[in-house]
This record gives sequence, C-alpha cells and structure tokens, in this order.
Amino acid sequence: MSDAEAVAAVVLAAGAATRFGSPKQNILLPAVLESIEAVEAFAEVVIVAGAHPIDVTLPPRARIVQCADWQRGPGASLRCGLSPLGAETQAAAVVLADGPRLDPRAIARMVDVWRQGQGSVLAASYDGERSHPVVLARSVWARIPEGGGRELAARLIDCSDLREPGDVDTEEDLAGLGGN
Repeated sequence: MSDAEAVAAVVLAAGAATRFGSPKQNILLPAVLESIEAVEAFAEVVIVAGAHPIDVTLPPRARIVQCADWQRGPGASLRCGLSPLGAETQAAAVVLADGPRLDPRAIARMVDVWRQGQGSVLAASYDGERSHPVVLARSVWARIPEGGGRELAARLIDCSDLREPGDVDTEEDLAGLGGN
C-alpha cells in the first residue's frame, strides 16, 4: 500500500447509552478525538451520531454524520460512517466513542499494518482478545453485516504492549478507568 492512499477515522457514537443512563458520548468522545488527532494518518474524521446529539468541540478534520438507522445496530451505524467518505479514501480506522483510553500508537500501528498490505480487515488485540481500533479496507465496506465489523473475520494485530481503549458501558466502568 502506498502512503498516498487516504485513510479516514470513523468514530461510532450512535448508541442510546441506556446502561450508562445519559449520553456518554459527550463525556467520552473528547478523549477519543484527542487520541485520533495525535495520529497524522487521517484525511478526515467522521463521527457517527444517532440516539443523542453530539455536543463536543470538534477538531478541524472532523465532522458529524447523523445516522437515521442507528437503532438497527452497529452495522447500520458503521455503514453511515463509511458512506460519506470520498473515493480517495481506501481504508477506515474504526474506533468506539466509549473507549476513552484509546492509545494513539495503536491507531498508528493498525494503519501502518494496513499500508503494508497485510489484510483488508485488521483488529487490534490485547492479550489475545479482539478489540479496537479496527481497520477496514474499502474492498469490504459493501459487505458490512448488521452486527457490524465485529462479524467480519479479521487478522488480529497484537497491541498488548499498548494501553487498551477501555469499554465504558456504565458509570461504574467509567469510575474504574479513573474517570477517563
């Protein structure tokens, strides 16, 4: 893969956050965006909104896309995030808004591995467990299943030496991460 091939970041932030009890996206998204901004690989950043409006300061390369079908699940949200990306974009690094400890080095590693031509679906793994970020080559975008990218077979890229992104579903999860 050539370094000239554009890569975008897609942040999934469309869920209802029912277990959290309030729009966690607005609490957690700034930390995720900070990690994305630390990586210079992205031509653009798309944040997928759905159940709740996104009310955070966006970095210059970022825009919000409203997903009318967010209730259909992660596949619909992911397709909403991929659909506005231009033809020059050949891959997307997909991250979750509820992973506030996302390590920028994990994002950079995943993009680098994709650019080396080592797969069309790549997922970071921590101690053998599949997680995020995920990189999806344009060639797989048309076959995103309803369950989202997790249902696509992926080559796991070990990121165990880096900070895991976290998975904040409840206020207790957030407290367990030390607030971010």
